[in-house]
Amino acid sequence: MEETVKRSNKKRTKKFRKLKLFVLVILLIPLGLLGYGYFQYYDAKTKAESALGSAHKKEEIEFNGEKHEQDKVHILLIGVDKRKGQVQSNSDTIMIAQFDPKNQKVKLATLMRDMYVPIPGYSDSYKINAANFLGGPELVRKTIKENFGIDTEYFVMVDFKGFETIIDTLNPDGIEIDVEKSMSKGIGVSLVEGTQKLNGKELLGYARYRQDSESDFGRTRRQQQVIKVLLDEVVSTNGISNAPRLLGAVQPYISTNISSVDSLSLIKEVLSNRPESVDTLTIPVQGSYTDERVEGKNGGHSQLVLQIDEAVNRQALHDFLLNESDDKVAQSH
Repeated sequence: MEETVKRSNKKRTKKFRKLKLFVLVILLIPLGLLGYGYFQYYDAKTKAESALGSAHKKEEIEFNGEKHEQDKVHILLIGVDKRKGQVQSNSDTIMIAQFDPKNQKVKLATLMRDMYVPIPGYSDSYKINAANFLGGPELVRKTIKENFGIDTEYFVMVDFKGFETIIDTLNPDGIEIDVEKSMSKGIGVSLVEGTQKLNGKELLGYARYRQDSESDFGRTRRQQQVIKVLLDEVVSTNGISNAPRLLGAVQPYISTNISSVDSLSLIKEVLSNRPESVDTLTIPVQGSYTDERVEGKNGGHSQLVLQIDEAVNRQALHDFLLNESDDKVAQSH
């Protein structure tokens, strides 16, 4: 009888040990993945910084955006054509990206760079892309807030080299995209029509092309197309596994107020609440602007600008980014 009890106790002890081991393994797996992710991030960052050399040092950039009350994340995206030796430059691209985890939505609003608007602190109007040259991302934020009533919590500023690095790190084999027509003029590469994989330099050329009848509006549409394709790539299996390394590799090429921890957390949120699509908007909206020629600043050449109906475009941007109908739909489910 005693031997039977002992054997039974031994079996229970073995089962308990196996259970403890199983639980321990389950707990260690996410910790191991987290540690591996941080290793990938810092390893890629260190290698990228080493390749650039000690002369490459980023200064802290002022940015005082406020968090959105509905927990929607607003990020100001600024693309710059920063030439060697330049400290400041006009922005080539201005976008507001919104991530809404509650409704699993991503929205992207592009602000056309030739819009002629008042800039805070200056008595005259300028093209909106001059705000970055005059006062960096903080003045871009203030200009958008004053003219359109939208604030952004974060900013990410990337130059052309940074964009190429992002693409080549995200997928060294290239990003598949449907090139709508043959392109070469003014973009430094030659592209042929059709679906194909483009490397960083080629995809940058595709996104910047404007030598057709659509001009900047066509360029904006293609940039939005590229962002959508990149988001699909990020949430793919390949993108998920490569996310920490991607963040580390591009750090030296971008300026942002998003910390490393917040960057990884934001990517985790996007992956946990995968958006089904990306909604886009271009400001100014159709029928709300005119092409006009204005005198250049400080005796410079005259320039073509977009004179906009501020009230119409302000409302359009509010309806797109701040519409509460999304929240009502989410609450009804």
